[in-house]
Amino acid sequence: AKFSEEGSMLADRAQANAKRYHEIFAEAIDSVLEDPVLLPPNPEVLERRGDVIDILHRQRLETEERHRREREGREGAEEGIQNGGMEAENQVESPFPKILFRRYELRLAPNASDAMSISLRHIRSSSIGKLVSVRGMITRCSDVKPHCEVCAYSCDRCGFEIFQQTNGKHFTPIRICPAPLCSNQGASGEDTVHTQTRGSKFTKYQEVKLQELPNQVPIGHIPRSMTVHVTGELTRTTSPGDIVKISGVFLPTKFEGYKALKAGLTADTYLRAFQIEVEKKSYDDRGDISAEKENELTTKVEAIAFSKDPVGRLSRSIAPEIFGHDDVKRALLLQLVGGCEKKLSDGMRIRGDINICLMGDPGVAKSQLLKYISSVAPRGVYTTGKGSSGVGLTAAITKDQTTGDMALEGGALVLADKGVCCIDEFDKMDESDRSAIHEVMEQQTVSIAKAGITATLNARAAVLAAANPLYGRYNRRKGLSENINLPNSLLSRFDLMFLILDVADTDNDIALARHVTFVHKHSGATSEESGAMKKNSQGEEVDDEEDRPVQPDVVREYISRARQHQPSIPTEVAPYVVEAYVSLRQQDTNGPKDNNNSDQTVMTARQLLSILRLAQALARLRFSDFVATEDVDEAIRLTHMSKASLLDSNTGTNQNAEDITSRIFGIIRDYNNSIRGSTEVEYKAIEAMVLRKGFNIEQLNTCLEEYESLNILQVNEGRTAIEFLMDN
Repeated sequence: AKFSEEGSMLADRAQANAKRYHEIFAEAIDSVLEDPVLLPPNPEVLERRGDVIDILHRQRLETEERHRREREGREGAEEGIQNGGMEAENQVESPFPKILFRRYELRLAPNASDAMSISLRHIRSSSIGKLVSVRGMITRCSDVKPHCEVCAYSCDRCGFEIFQQTNGKHFTPIRICPAPLCSNQGASGEDTVHTQTRGSKFTKYQEVKLQELPNQVPIGHIPRSMTVHVTGELTRTTSPGDIVKISGVFLPTKFEGYKALKAGLTADTYLRAFQIEVEKKSYDDRGDISAEKENELTTKVEAIAFSKDPVGRLSRSIAPEIFGHDDVKRALLLQLVGGCEKKLSDGMRIRGDINICLMGDPGVAKSQLLKYISSVAPRGVYTTGKGSSGVGLTAAITKDQTTGDMALEGGALVLADKGVCCIDEFDKMDESDRSAIHEVMEQQTVSIAKAGITATLNARAAVLAAANPLYGRYNRRKGLSENINLPNSLLSRFDLMFLILDVADTDNDIALARHVTFVHKHSGATSEESGAMKKNSQGEEVDDEEDRPVQPDVVREYISRARQHQPSIPTEVAPYVVEAYVSLRQQDTNGPKDNNNSDQTVMTARQLLSILRLAQALARLRFSDFVATEDVDEAIRLTHMSKASLLDSNTGTNQNAEDITSRIFGIIRDYNNSIRGSTEVEYKAIEAMVLRKGFNIEQLNTCLEEYESLNILQVNEGRTAIEFLMDN
């Protein structure tokens, strides 16, 4: 107990004066280890290891031994005493520093009870010299450069060796030899001491800019930043965009150059890093989790995977407090999963990320959906159109304060690499700023040619944009191109584009009002409102676990495991995709012409790639390595629904008077009329055709049940064929 109490007191003192105790601990370790200065290294081990410091040390010992033998054999006591005194003084005055032989890195980790990280604005002047833990986002990383810890010199006149230990960024080099031989002969006025780079010790050094997280910044304030000095093996462990927890010593440093004249007695501060933990890197890097937590997540993921409708359950778990938008949530789930990136042999790359645009009236929860996606997705970045410039989205040219060189600082799209970049108020961006996104959305790179820097940065991010119509609310009297003030070249880069309108409907308004009041009453969408309370055969309410919303950490784990699969298009599915694409192209060609809408809703080759990406994402959610025809049908349905929302917005109520059941029956009837001399149609063909038109299986089953009750058609027991009982 006494030892533990003394150990805790020592730990508290070390945290309060971390820099000094770091030196004390290093000296203690050096005293415990064998002294390399007194023990000559083994020549065989030395040749095999090839360490420069050990080789120079051995040469120095051999030189001293040779001088000693020469001194004993010489005649003349005066000359021998002079040389011996010189060599003895040289040996005392220029020993090898201990830091020269340290082949380890000493780091101080914070106590487990005090490991709670804080934001940058909560660090005060009382924290100087203490061990602190801060949490933030990396915005800039400098190049890794060598930092001189021990500088070695040699005298050209007497061969004397001097070692100077440096502290900080600057030091004054030695110019005059301190050996007695040179001092007794008098100063000649010329510099005889020269730096020996081979005998010096260098370590890796990197500067990192740490910035506050958006949720740590109070309203009306700007984010604060801090410079972090990283050395040794901690370099290159982070990249811009990572959310990290850094533990280190908070130290002051004086200003340099012209800033020192203006600063006066004030000093700048920096953080000397001892420990770096990357928190939210990507789906594949989950970090260190306990075995118990991993088993619990595995059990929950398997329960979702073997449920009736895993895709539907996961899509309902995306922003469960928001009512409706089933197809939009399903599309956002597919965006989180993403498709497979293709790298061809000639170096061409086909993106696998899915871009989605949400266009709609105010108050339809577009911004809330963007906020939720940015919080769930690793490396999710949320920005607004008016608050972001073209430079802020792509990359900016900044001047490195350490070297004075020009450096690139990544913007929002670069920081969201391998993540999702959510851009709100997309329509309010300037045209010059919006043009910077064209390259990112298709090639997924940012090309920079500024200030003599020509570079290409990776921006492999999925873009989720939200925009309002040109007149605030959608004007039904005007065409689609007049309401959406975005160029066609940009709209074609979106895989899915939904138009969400605020239409007055009594049933939907009642359901929405009940949902909103329930969320405010119970502080969240629980099982009752989300449909998890169902009645059994006795009329009692039971809790249905499959309809309960899934927690965000389980959703993230499910997506992480789904992204490990790389589904491909089988040989038997490829003709089906070709046929579906050609039929959709024919529908656009033979469909009703609308000069206002045809340019922005036409089916292009990019839509074919979008269908393939959506189908691959659906196959990933099934933990499958092959794309099935059902995945293609669902991808076509989502594509059709996104287009239908754009086309139906401009049609009148008279054209939409026909209900869904009648429209599905019209599809079945038209297909039966095309097959002459038969009153029976294949069920799978009808199902695929209905799904391509934008309907789902539940709506098809409802239509069949209703017309079966009217004795118009009949489905056989095996549900393989549909037969018309009367002339249609």
